[in-house]
Amino acid sequence: MNRIPGWLRPSRWGVRIRSAVTAALVVGVVLLIAAGAMLGLLHRSLIHQLDASADTRATQIADELRHSHGHRVPDGLLAVEGQVVAVQVIGPDGGIAWRSAQKLSTPLAATPGSIGTHAVGLPPTSDYDEDLRIAARTVNTPRGDYTILVAVDTESVEHAMTEVAVLLAMAGPVVVLAAAAATYLLVGRSLRSVEAIRSQVARIGAAALSQRVPVPVARDEIARLAETMNEMLARVEAGHRAQQRFVGDASHELRSPLATVTAALELARDRPQALDRDLIEGALLPETERMRQLVENLLTLAAADEHGLELRTGDVDLDDLAAAEAATLRLRGDVWVHTAIVPVRVIGDRPRLARALRNIADNAAAHARARVAIGLESDGSRARIIVDDDGPGIAPDDRERVFGRFVRLDDDRARSSGGSGLGLAIVTEIVAAHEGSVTIGESPWGGARFVIELSVAGPAGIDQAVSDSA
Repeated sequence: MNRIPGWLRPSRWGVRIRSAVTAALVVGVVLLIAAGAMLGLLHRSLIHQLDASADTRATQIADELRHSHGHRVPDGLLAVEGQVVAVQVIGPDGGIAWRSAQKLSTPLAATPGSIGTHAVGLPPTSDYDEDLRIAARTVNTPRGDYTILVAVDTESVEHAMTEVAVLLAMAGPVVVLAAAAATYLLVGRSLRSVEAIRSQVARIGAAALSQRVPVPVARDEIARLAETMNEMLARVEAGHRAQQRFVGDASHELRSPLATVTAALELARDRPQALDRDLIEGALLPETERMRQLVENLLTLAAADEHGLELRTGDVDLDDLAAAEAATLRLRGDVWVHTAIVPVRVIGDRPRLARALRNIADNAAAHARARVAIGLESDGSRARIIVDDDGPGIAPDDRERVFGRFVRLDDDRARSSGGSGLGLAIVTEIVAAHEGSVTIGESPWGGARFVIELSVAGPAGIDQAVSDSA
């Protein structure tokens, strides 16, 4: 079995060769169609000219017979010249009264009497060359009806058609090759811009993400590709910088509790009698808990970045979560807690929603001067959790930034929370996983107002709630 060489397989061809071959095929087909149409129109036009020439001579002879009452036909009208090659005038008795040559002893057309008064393009009889075309006219005179037959030869048309066809056959391949070559060169010129983009991208490494690919001057698809590539590089650079900041901030946050624990353990090693309940409860346990919470928060955010938070959905009574969080704040005794809660049930992940509410409430309590309010309302399709405080508030320019990771505002906004700056970032991920929204405004007391809005039906794709007890 013969195998097709690789260079003959279209799947192995590059863009330039494919484009050139396609252009050649398209141009070749168009040229064939155009050449066929042109040859057809040319043949029709030339034949029409021949028929018109023969009909004109027949009309002239008919006029002369009519004026002479059938007595004569001038020799000039019987002359063979131009495209006319034979003339016959058949008399009333069926014989040939006048003719252009003695050899024309039989009628040019068959059964002249059945021709009618006017006909063009008649075939000749078998006695004559089949290339002839006959124009016939019948004229009434006092001496009877005369039939005029004028023949023209189509050989000149055939010669002209042959010459034109040869010229087209010679010019066609040249045009096809020129189109293929031009396409090959133009595609190659266009691909040089793509190659410049590719080579530039190949040179960009992790240490040079600020570089960008060249954008062609022409506003075409390649320019849009370069712009899209630059936008992608900008996103990669921003993500890389965010990752570097994230690692740096996480290292910085872990450094302080690790230093405290290390110092306490060194003290206990050097002075075992100093390892007492106060040291454990005052230094070791709080700092260890702080590290545990930080690591847990980092793992939550890492999971959200990798594949999104996984939700174990079921019926969630938001009013229970809000009431429990308000009770927790009251037990602390740091702030006065006001509640305005109505029963609302949604579909969602109860532990994660509880964590989001707890982070918001803890943030409000940490920055409030004396009062915190937790509210819950619903319009039937959307549920809104509202947490207000009477603290310094958040400036409008910082209301989006505060949801970033490791973001802390001015010191007057942080009383003694000692937070890592990840609480609100986790709230954002949890709410986004539930296809909700969280916004910041100004509370009636002048502080900050956090609003979490959720769909009562839960995230899209959940057809039926699964109860927690199921």
